[in-house]
Amino acid sequence: MTQPQILAFLILGGMMILFIWGRLRYDVVAMLALVASLVAGTVRPDEAFRGFSDDIVIIVGSALVVSAGIARSGVVEVALQWVGRRVTSLRWQLTVLVGSVTLLSAIVKNIGALAMLMPAAFGMAKRSGASPSVFLMPMAFGSLLGGLITLVGTSPNIIVSRVREQMTGTPFGMFDYAPVGLGLSLVGLIFLRFGYRLLPSDRRAAARGLGEAVFVSDYNTEARVLETSRAAGVTVSDFLSDIDGALAVTGIIRDGKRRATVLPDTKILVDDLLLLRGAPDALEAAITRGRLALARQEAGRVSAGVALVETVVVPESLLVGQSAGGMALHDRHGLNLIAISRAGHRMSERLGDTSIAAGDVLLVQGPEAEMPEQMRALGLLPLAQRKLGLGSVRKALLPLLILGSAMALTATGAVPVAVAFFGAATAMIASGALPAREATEAVEWPILVMLGALIPVSEALQTTGATELIGTLLSDIATGLPVWGALTLIMVAAMAVTPFLNNAATVLVMAPIAATFATDLGYRPEAFLMAVAVGAGSDFLTPIGHQSNTLVLGPGGYRFGDYARLGAPLSVLVVLVGVPLILAVWPV
Repeated sequence: MTQPQILAFLILGGMMILFIWGRLRYDVVAMLALVASLVAGTVRPDEAFRGFSDDIVIIVGSALVVSAGIARSGVVEVALQWVGRRVTSLRWQLTVLVGSVTLLSAIVKNIGALAMLMPAAFGMAKRSGASPSVFLMPMAFGSLLGGLITLVGTSPNIIVSRVREQMTGTPFGMFDYAPVGLGLSLVGLIFLRFGYRLLPSDRRAAARGLGEAVFVSDYNTEARVLETSRAAGVTVSDFLSDIDGALAVTGIIRDGKRRATVLPDTKILVDDLLLLRGAPDALEAAITRGRLALARQEAGRVSAGVALVETVVVPESLLVGQSAGGMALHDRHGLNLIAISRAGHRMSERLGDTSIAAGDVLLVQGPEAEMPEQMRALGLLPLAQRKLGLGSVRKALLPLLILGSAMALTATGAVPVAVAFFGAATAMIASGALPAREATEAVEWPILVMLGALIPVSEALQTTGATELIGTLLSDIATGLPVWGALTLIMVAAMAVTPFLNNAATVLVMAPIAATFATDLGYRPEAFLMAVAVGAGSDFLTPIGHQSNTLVLGPGGYRFGDYARLGAPLSVLVVLVGVPLILAVWPV
């Protein structure tokens, strides 16, 4: 093994450790890997920033803008609302929701498609008397399967296409992924239609009261004891005995100081701040019947022009890792944090001091007219169907026409993918379908930075021979295996790595290795590259591997292990169906 290969392996290993450690953002890890490669000499200074001008970065950034334009039009949501009112069977509701998010994810960013249709899931759940948890995890998995259908469905597909072009001179086309992606999506849809019963029954029970729109196991909130409150002057035990449902007083703030312990015989005084944790209906009863003042809101009343909205924190939210107090949420944005719920966690901190995480469900209060703008700026997704002002049909359909034109131009080979989607993004902004400010906010800059920084690192693995060495070692291991066995090995490897790394980072590392592996075994690379794309896009085992999984964690009331209960069988199904399907479409 040569010195450049050793250095390349050390940088790769360090990068993977930092990704798994999770304390640094993936774009920061990518920049550190690029700096390390420059210092080690595996990347030359004149090649260090070439990745930022690569077609991958242009396509991903442009596709995000186009996706935002489609989401803003509201056409898909209106169509689904129309269908949803006519579907009453739970299984057919599940089929419609999962099928819709799957097809939409083929042309729109996965998490964007899921976010658009989550309110429809809450509405259908309310009409059928089911919990939204029946729908949300299957929808998240459907959004991942839908990304496998087209070139722009997910960034790993774009990277795999580039590797094929480097190997053979011909990239994958816009719909080259469709035969495999559609087949897997159909199998996944059938499985999820019945497989949702693998989720624990307590996560499938119907929700009521404050949590009617969202299935939340419990909220954490704080309430002030007023002179007129029924809780004033009674013990904690007596106060709780009057409340139906699961409720706990997790703390008492008195004279600005928190009491060390809260016992059943602890007496509640006027002006105490009670830290409460319980089911939505129990909290609702405590606030209304106990005549407590909920946070900054007077018990049971919301003034005119002020709205209470249940929201979920998206992974890119500015609030992630921050507290409401530290962000000065009220002073800067005019919003009050009324309550917070986090699946599987019992929180005892004060509401304003609680560090907010992606997937948390927040109950926020603020001026009704300003709420949409403030929530969009903070990265909060309202968990209710929004009123859609579509204007003229012509204007609403314009983003779809722009996207359709871009896809047609690339499918026919008239223009390169990067040019077509950059033109589509420009058309979205120029036509007014998407304001320039929203277009800038739609671009996930950390993703682009990660891609731009890791592309030279990935190329260094190839130029130093490290990729070839790994591919040769794998081919030695796979000696004697039939082609389907070798293909399964690559797909399972990508599937195992992607929960710990960003899926784009997984493909940047694994796609060249898979191509070398195939060449060493005497096979064409297309099937093996497709296996990497499918494996990296099939992250069904954890709530942290993909943003779509994180987004439904809080609203669905799921626990970490729930994902494997439904996701492990689906992962096995993807391998069992995906390998023969890839070989049928891409013979080696």
